[in-house]
Amino acid sequence: MTTLLFWIALGCALGYLPLTARPAGSLRTVLKTASVAMLAAIAILQGGPWMLVVALALCATGDALLSRETDATFMAGIAAFAAGHLAYIALFLSHPASSASLIWDAPAIVWSLVILGIVMATLLAPRAGDLKGPVLAYIPIILGMGITVLALPQTGALRWAFPAAIAFIASDLILATEKFLLSANHPAHKLTPYLIWPLYWGAQFGFVFAFA
Repeated sequence: MTTLLFWIALGCALGYLPLTARPAGSLRTVLKTASVAMLAAIAILQGGPWMLVVALALCATGDALLSRETDATFMAGIAAFAAGHLAYIALFLSHPASSASLIWDAPAIVWSLVILGIVMATLLAPRAGDLKGPVLAYIPIILGMGITVLALPQTGALRWAFPAAIAFIASDLILATEKFLLSANHPAHKLTPYLIWPLYWGAQFGFVFAFA
């Protein structure tokens, strides 16, 4: 059953990819949401940690909201993803193999993420308009996810959690750049959607592989 669900999830993810730059529509919403919702179902059937299931379900909700592409759904989507990242943080720190002391074994990564957060907040604050509050609140949450994943040992399947977290951060970094920092006619808009989606879905699959 889990193999079938994986192929459905992958099929939805691949089906969404050519639509990622298209205008909002029902098919986009269904494919985008189902590709992560199926991963949540896999986590359940595999007996994965319940916080993993919660995180995936919240992110699938965020996908459904962001796919509608209005300011109201964008704000709600940010809230859903922020809650999803908090669930991931709880997952990382509550894992039996987790140790907070491991975080400080990688000070270069920690400080790089802190500096990245400061730079992005500085760049986004004057450009986010009415979305400034939610955007600035989201930055430390997702970077907190990237820092707390370092509490997991780099052994077995858990070694996939860190690259998954970095891929997630990269997808959000590109999304924020696309939405707030690039001009409407910037040529990068033709490429960014096709970078964001593989990084994002790959990150979610990486978490499932690591924990379920």
